Amino acid sequence: MQFRLLAKDNKTKARCGEIATNHGIIPTPAFMPVGTQATVKALTPSQLKETNAHALLCNAYHLYLRPGEDVVKKLGGLHKFMNWDGAIITDSGGYQVFSLSRLTKVTDDGVEFQSPIDGSRRFLDPEKAMDIQHSLGADIIMAFDECLPYPCEKDRVKQSMLRTVKWANRCQSAHNSEDQDLFAIVQGSVFKDIREECADRLVEMEFSGYAIGGLSVGEGNQLMNEVLEYTVPRLPTDKPRYLMGVGFPLDILDGIEHGIDMFDCVIPTRNGRNGCAFTVEGKLKIRNERYKLDERPLDEDCHCYTCKNFSRGYIRHLLTANEILGLSLMSLHNICFFEKMMEMARQSIIDGNFSEFKSNFLSLQ
Repeated sequence: MQFRLLAKDNKTKARCGEIATNHGIIPTPAFMPVGTQATVKALTPSQLKETNAHALLCNAYHLYLRPGEDVVKKLGGLHKFMNWDGAIITDSGGYQVFSLSRLTKVTDDGVEFQSPIDGSRRFLDPEKAMDIQHSLGADIIMAFDECLPYPCEKDRVKQSMLRTVKWANRCQSAHNSEDQDLFAIVQGSVFKDIREECADRLVEMEFSGYAIGGLSVGEGNQLMNEVLEYTVPRLPTDKPRYLMGVGFPLDILDGIEHGIDMFDCVIPTRNGRNGCAFTVEGKLKIRNERYKLDERPLDEDCHCYTCKNFSRGYIRHLLTANEILGLSLMSLHNICFFEKMMEMARQSIIDGNFSEFKSNFLSLQ
C-alpha cells in the first residue's frame, strides 16, 4: 500500500489524496460501503461499481462464524469469493465480539464468547484475528482491539486501552502477509489523556495506517469532534487516517475537516432498506402517503440508475408491497449520494474551499 497526499484545504485540516492497493486506487477522503458478510445488502458488485465506490469493508468476525475463513480461502479469497475486484478492508471483529456476542469473557489473553449463530463457544485473540484476516485476503486488515460502550468508567477505559495496545503489538508480531497492510485502532472513549497515550504508543509501533475506533457509540457529534480535535494531530501525516463506523453526512464532513481520510458505515444501506433516501435537500421518507402519486425521482439532482428510471410513487409502492427491488433501488441511490458527496468534498479540497462546500451542503440537509 502507498499513500499519497494530493492537496490540503486552505482553512481546515481537510486533505485529499489516494491510497494505492493491489486492487486499485482509493481516492481520499473515501466512503466505503459495508459488505459485512461479503455482500453489500441488496446490491450486486456491478451495481456498486456504478456508484463509484472504490473500496468495501467486510467483517472478519461474521465471516469467521459463517461460512468460515477456510471456506473463503479455498474459494479464492474474498475478492474472488464475492466477485469484487476493488479494494477490500476487513475489520478484525473487535466491535462485534463485544456488541453482538453473549456471555463474553475478556482477559489479556483474548476473548471467549458464545456464537450468536449456533451458541458454540469460541475464542478470539490477536493471533487468531490475524490468521482469519490472512485467510480472507483483504488488502487492508485491522488489529484486534477492545471497543467499549459509552458511557464507561475511566478506570475501565484505561485498562481497555492498555489491553488494546498490547493486542496491537501481538497482531503486528503475528502479521506475516506481505500482500496486506495492517492498521492499528486508537481507543480511549472520550478521555483525552487516554486517547493521546493510545495514539502515541501505536504510532511508535509504525503501522501502515491508523484508525480511530470507539466513536459513534452514543457520545454524540460534539464529543466526537472533541475527540478528533486532539487525536488526529497525533497521527502521522504520511499515513491514512480511518474513522470507523461513522456514517451520517454531518459526522463525515466533520471528520474530513479534522483530516480523516477513510470512513465506513451501514447508514446508507440500512436507511435505504427502511425507506429513507438521502437527497441534496435532506432525508426523504418515501413511505409517506404524500409520495403515492409523486412522479419525481428520489433526488432531481441525482443521476444514479434509480433516479434516472423510477418515480417516488413507484419506489414507495415497492416498499409498501415488501418487494425486494425497492430495497435494492433505495440502497443503490443512497450509496451513490454518499459517493457523490465524497467526490465533491475531494474537489472542494483541491479548490481550497472545503469550508464553503461543507456549509452549503449541510444547509440543505
